[in-house]
Amino acid sequence: MADGAKLYPGFREGNKQMAPASTAAIVTAESIALPDAMTVPHWYAAYTCAQHEKRVAEQFSQRAVEHFLPLYASVRRWKDRRVRIEMPLFPGYVFVRLALRERLRVLQVPSVVRLVGFGGLPTALPDEQVEILRAGLRGDLRAEPHPFLMVGRRVRVVRGPLAGMEGIVVRKKKQMRLVVSVELIQRSMAVEMDAGDLQAVAG
Repeated sequence: MADGAKLYPGFREGNKQMAPASTAAIVTAESIALPDAMTVPHWYAAYTCAQHEKRVAEQFSQRAVEHFLPLYASVRRWKDRRVRIEMPLFPGYVFVRLALRERLRVLQVPSVVRLVGFGGLPTALPDEQVEILRAGLRGDLRAEPHPFLMVGRRVRVVRGPLAGMEGIVVRKKKQMRLVVSVELIQRSMAVEMDAGDLQAVAG
């Protein structure tokens, strides 16, 4: 849990009919002026009780709250067999898109603790970056949780489902990976990448 924020391949998305040796993309928090935030929908991170992310997402669906719960496939051993289950990519968080004047629709959902932010005000995430993640995880992109990472060789994805994301190149064994980091909640995910899909970022 990120102290600075006071709490924050598959996916589950909401009501809108349309959530260390690798590569990293940094998603920074975006400050939204209060008058705009009160009336214009933006993406926010809802912090939930532990292991209640899927339950919260179901409640959001029932209440017509647009949301995004990134999931990844995990194989667990159970008794004498292995079970494939979907787990939250960013444990403890579900992304929601709404205008702040409607935030009670989120805060009144059981197991939702708060909207992540600073100075007592929820902080919006960059809409474009969340939409890139949402679209990228809709396909066959294989993702998994990764320790939070902010430093390393910066790159930009120039083609593929995550085109437009920037991050840090890291390696695991012989594979190049992209670590996508959401700074506001201090969580990261890693995906395998082809070097030809990456471009160095100057500076």
